Amino acid sequence: MCGAGSGWSQQSSPDTSAKQDLKNAGHETKNAAKDAGSATKKETKKAYNSTEKGTKKAVNKTKNTTKGAVNGAKEGAKQPD
Repeated sequence: MCGAGSGWSQQSSPDTSAKQDLKNAGHETKNAAKDAGSATKKETKKAYNSTEKGTKKAVNKTKNTTKGAVNGAKEGAKQPD
């Protein structure tokens, strides 16, 4: 009987296999979440930078347009009719 019992202890039981499968699934889920988080961070940063660039461009155009309008108004006010 001892020989048969020692042979059985070397084999993995279905419970051990299921536990390992769950552990593996947990690790894979964790890694997938990390990858998704990294991708989200990267894309958010790109979107932020694009928005910042577009906002700066709009501000500069508005400044230039406003300066032009003010200067044009001054010139128009100086000219007698």
